[in-house]
Amino acid sequence: MGANHCWWAAAYDRVTVALERAVLADHRDQLLAPLEGAVLDVGAGTGTNFQHLRSATRVIAVEPDPRMRRQAEVRLDSAACPVEVLDANAESLPLPDRSVDAVVFTCVLCTVVDPTQALTEAVRVLKPGGRLCVLEHVRGIGELARWQDRITPIWRVAMGGCHLNRETHRAISVAGFRIEGAELFDPFPRWVPARPWLQLIATRT
Repeated sequence: MGANHCWWAAAYDRVTVALERAVLADHRDQLLAPLEGAVLDVGAGTGTNFQHLRSATRVIAVEPDPRMRRQAEVRLDSAACPVEVLDANAESLPLPDRSVDAVVFTCVLCTVVDPTQALTEAVRVLKPGGRLCVLEHVRGIGELARWQDRITPIWRVAMGGCHLNRETHRAISVAGFRIEGAELFDPFPRWVPARPWLQLIATRT
């Protein structure tokens, strides 16, 4: 892990706390609180989702960054249900086929090395009819999209591998999910490049 990734892992909660309080916590709750059964939290980061997964019977949280895993483990005592934190990445999930009721991606499909493979793995581990829940910033349109394309190489290095210009909605459809509901929202002023945001629920066909 490079120095920039180490910085991002250490600073993540401090950098995002204002956005969480103002916007993202409500969206996380809408997406995650209804989920039941076994839930896979992919790229769980520092464990921000744990308190919102109130109806699950168990949560498997996978996170490849050791610093973020340590921060997530601090949150286990305040989690709403039993959580197991695993060292794994989104492209190679250590779970059997058709073994979970829901897969969650929040603020991670912008960062994974191969989003297509990550979504393929989500299809593999989901039970038929299982839910995919996504909360991500995505590629904009027009001049915003062109600006995102220009600055993503620098942004990616500074922000722990984050891409500004991924077409996540399209990638989910191509992966074979049936989209049940999707909402775009824009919580930032125009000068912030990490927008708009997508809240999406889909099912494994």
